[in-house]
Amino acid sequence: MNLKDINAVKALLSQPQKIVIVPHKNPDGDAIGSTLGLWHYLKNSKQEAVIIAPNDYPKFLKWMPGNEHILNFEKENAQARKAIDEATLVFTLDFNHLGRIGEMQSFLEASEAKFIMIDHHQAPSDYAEITYSDVSMSSTCEMVFNFIGFLDDTDTITKEIANCLYTGIMTDTGSFKFSSTTGRTHQVVAELIHKGAENTTIHNKIYDTNSPSRLHLLGCALKNMVILEEYKTAYITLSQEELDTYNYKKGDTEGFVNYGLTLEKIRFAVIFIENKEEGIIKISFRSEGDFSVNQFARNHFSGGGHDNAAGGKSDVSIPETTAHFVSLLEQYKKVLNS
Repeated sequence: MNLKDINAVKALLSQPQKIVIVPHKNPDGDAIGSTLGLWHYLKNSKQEAVIIAPNDYPKFLKWMPGNEHILNFEKENAQARKAIDEATLVFTLDFNHLGRIGEMQSFLEASEAKFIMIDHHQAPSDYAEITYSDVSMSSTCEMVFNFIGFLDDTDTITKEIANCLYTGIMTDTGSFKFSSTTGRTHQVVAELIHKGAENTTIHNKIYDTNSPSRLHLLGCALKNMVILEEYKTAYITLSQEELDTYNYKKGDTEGFVNYGLTLEKIRFAVIFIENKEEGIIKISFRSEGDFSVNQFARNHFSGGGHDNAAGGKSDVSIPETTAHFVSLLEQYKKVLNS
């Protein structure tokens, strides 16, 4: 953030505000961790604040301190809309286009509140009065830590804030293995542990709690994996029928796409998941090295994200989607094999 924006935020927060904090639809660990971390900070600063999530999110994220105060726009619509109507300040975290919040979009677009964006994805839109955007950052949670520092309030970070921000950094860096993890990231994590973040407990809550049905679903996904050696690519499919067979719950497929990248010589991994309720195939892309899945998703599957982690969607069936996907790989063969 530049000095002008920092001073503008300080001026805003020097007065009582009615604040709404919003993560993207289908929020992940970074989205929930960053919104809760910021919520605790603002509440401790005597501001009136509420988090409104566009929809539900995985159970393995619901242990975080303050989770019980998050409003679900789909289930608590009247209360959420009232908060938006009354808001004087809106923070949008871990997304940079209002199209990422589903049915909430029209209500936020009609809001007269001032907007502050904190996000690390590429190609931000210009809806916010104050934008803190940095694609070099590991996570929005790392940015929230910096944001608190810009306001000269690092000393006010509590154990609750530390646990939330640590969770988002850990999940968005793949437990610190992605290339977005920098020396600065480790410095921030060290400071969060010093502030009380329970790193071992957090890791166990996120990664080491499984149900039999989820493990059976993972087995199904791995059985469905297709390996395309000439393109150094592996992809997984999961139909709605398969999800239903294994009693799928939101978040159960988290991390499945990464299994493709554990194979020797594979650089590009994808998972295609049918969602009949929304009428789409949800797609997650992962890569290693300089192959940009962000650009691939933007070019072909109405998506985007980061260079090595992105998402997209398709409006046709899984067989049609995967056939189209495979047909695209020939034009990327050279870069995938370089």
